[in-house]
Amino acid sequence: MSFNDDEQLVAPPDSGPKPTPIIQGRAQVVSKNKSTVPLEETKLRVLLEITGGDSSNDRPGLDLVAVLDVSGSMAGEKLAKVKTAMLFVIKKLSPIDRLSVVTFAGDATRLCPLCQITEDSQKFLENLVNGLNADGATNITAGLQTGLKIINDRNLSGGRSVGIMLMSDGEQNQGGDAAQVPVGKVPVHTFGFGVNHDPRVLKAIADNSIEGTFSDVQNTDNLSIAFSQCLAGLLTRVVEDLKLTVTPYEDESTIEQVIAGSYPQSKDDADGSVTVTFGGLYAKEVRKVMVDLLLPAVSKERGADVLDITLSYSFQGRLFEAPPVTLNVSRTGASADERERPEVRNEETRLLTAKMIKEARVMADGNKLDDARDKLVEAQNSLEDVDDESNPLIEMLRSELQQLLKLMKSQEIYEKQGRPFALSSETSHNRQRFAARGDIESLRLFATPRMDKYLEQAKSFDEDPSKPLPSVDEDVKEEIAANPLGPIAGALSFYIQSAIQSLQAIEKIINRGR
Repeated sequence: MSFNDDEQLVAPPDSGPKPTPIIQGRAQVVSKNKSTVPLEETKLRVLLEITGGDSSNDRPGLDLVAVLDVSGSMAGEKLAKVKTAMLFVIKKLSPIDRLSVVTFAGDATRLCPLCQITEDSQKFLENLVNGLNADGATNITAGLQTGLKIINDRNLSGGRSVGIMLMSDGEQNQGGDAAQVPVGKVPVHTFGFGVNHDPRVLKAIADNSIEGTFSDVQNTDNLSIAFSQCLAGLLTRVVEDLKLTVTPYEDESTIEQVIAGSYPQSKDDADGSVTVTFGGLYAKEVRKVMVDLLLPAVSKERGADVLDITLSYSFQGRLFEAPPVTLNVSRTGASADERERPEVRNEETRLLTAKMIKEARVMADGNKLDDARDKLVEAQNSLEDVDDESNPLIEMLRSELQQLLKLMKSQEIYEKQGRPFALSSETSHNRQRFAARGDIESLRLFATPRMDKYLEQAKSFDEDPSKPLPSVDEDVKEEIAANPLGPIAGALSFYIQSAIQSLQAIEKIINRGR
């Protein structure tokens, strides 16, 4: 069966013309590193920060597939929470978005094709969700495959963003291994609901996509919040197919390693360049990449170009390649060594903490719970040595460790609650993207401004689902009103930076001619 019956978009009567999208500056990269390095052979650590631009009213339409577990274990309160969470999602989508709902138990059922969100379809989708019943086994594989087929069979796909939100409360006990299903470029975000789900399978599904996340929703009251955070990202995608390429300068530098979480890397042996592929980026979302360079010894003081940095991405089907930015340092014989930048030290602290959380999880999986707890305490102690203890990042890392320690009081507690928390932590750090776990309100690592806004909206909606929700278009209008230059700030910065680069290039040519 082919799922090529996705609805075509019909513009509402009062929609008006869409603004012309601005391509330049939708994502920007800056470097943080020492500006002076000694004459002898030395290593230089460079931190690159890629930041998504502000949300705008020219966003691409979203094709979202919700894949929902309706097996027998979902009966009662759990299913009621799923319905509320889905009603929040339906109410937040706009007429440029489409939604399809898939349920799975012993097999999977597509309840509707991708439907354009209109006043009529919202009521239809709400009735569809409110009519869900729970019964049968748990076949995650069938649900995932059906969701992927809906995305891949679309007639209307150009210039649109996609996403799958898959939730389950149990272990797969029917069908094949969902962790082995190839997902291609489709972002698949998984949610483990309650305390009896299989976090390893759900994390593997998310890991199979370039940018998917696994959220651990132990507290069933938090499902609407967890869904809202994922939706906030999907509705604020500012670029697709984001790639960063770093190229060393012959005789001036060699790239020793690039640290970019679990994002794919490829190396070009011809010039020594490394390209990292990220997928999509949300508004105000940040990706931090560490580049370790080896600089050879030089005989005299001078400036040295050591790295070219290039960013490329697509938006609504249009490709943009930014001109390379050249990183220059001063080679000096001065004995005083410049102190590492605080941004670099903070990122090193995050990477070390994430590494120790993973090590503790592996120990606990091997029934070495005492060693696991000791590892987490060691991680806590390392945070006490950080200079910038008041930094919000350090506070959240500390909270993450404290929460995980509580979930390692016994092997039984760890199996039910600690392992899912730790696996969600791993996927969040590897992706540098928010994933719900533990105390969602205090643990806000990688959360974006829109996620913070939707957190409050979801809490209010849970208390009274009959209250009207602001639409996503109203959210954007509010953000633009608060920062009118936001949507064009990236483009302005891009052109200013391009002008500066041109002047620097002219200056180099003049200096060579002297």
